[in-house]
Amino acid sequence: MKKNDNSQTRLAVTALALVLGLGALTACNTTEGVGKDMQSAGEAVSDAADDAKD
Repeated sequence: MKKNDNSQTRLAVTALALVLGLGALTACNTTEGVGKDMQSAGEAVSDAADDAKD
């Protein structure tokens, strides 16, 4: 493998990681949004557990 091929692969992986990271950040918009999303998910799991228990 040539040194140039390795650099191009590394650049492609870095670009992909950046795009995915930015996508994740914009999905929740803010840290507060992440907290609300996590809280909603926790409540849904809790509700499902309560339903299964009954």
